[in-house]
Amino acid sequence: MIPNRQAAVAWWRDLQPDPARGRPGDRAALARLRRCATVAEAMQDPAAISLFRRCGATGPQDLPVISLAAAVLAHLREDRPEQKVAQQIGPESPEKPETALLKPLRFRRLMEASSPDERLTAFRRLIALAGGALNAADLAEALLDWSESRQRRWVYDYWNADPRTGRAGTATATGDTAA
Repeated sequence: MIPNRQAAVAWWRDLQPDPARGRPGDRAALARLRRCATVAEAMQDPAAISLFRRCGATGPQDLPVISLAAAVLAHLREDRPEQKVAQQIGPESPEKPETALLKPLRFRRLMEASSPDERLTAFRRLIALAGGALNAADLAEALLDWSESRQRRWVYDYWNADPRTGRAGTATATGDTAA
């Protein structure tokens, strides 16, 4: 387990150029990580090793997942913290799957991706379809801890299953559902 997953967002922000704040970022590192075709390539990049150290990882078993996060986060251009990633890419309601940024079939492929390289491809596609703008903290958490419980949560959020939101169900103001 990665002890300091929140460090991934700070690492990502440090790499992003921000002329308004006079921060040059590290465009070269972002470009190298974007060109990595596999997680094995990303593991050899100095920027991924920097993320490894910042996250407080301690052993070689953590290197693939941190390198995956580095290679995916390099494609993110803008932080949109107002919504979770799965909600951002999901449909307005289960009855309208065509409204999803990431269509249900691609979402299923993301959920079924088992190898780090499959996840690399699926998450990069997700970012591209979202126009490079997603919740950086939520994305980093998912990349660094793609557990069964996190996947369940993503399915729940993607389909807007919470009846209290009023988006997926017919919840009333008191939280009761209509019959």
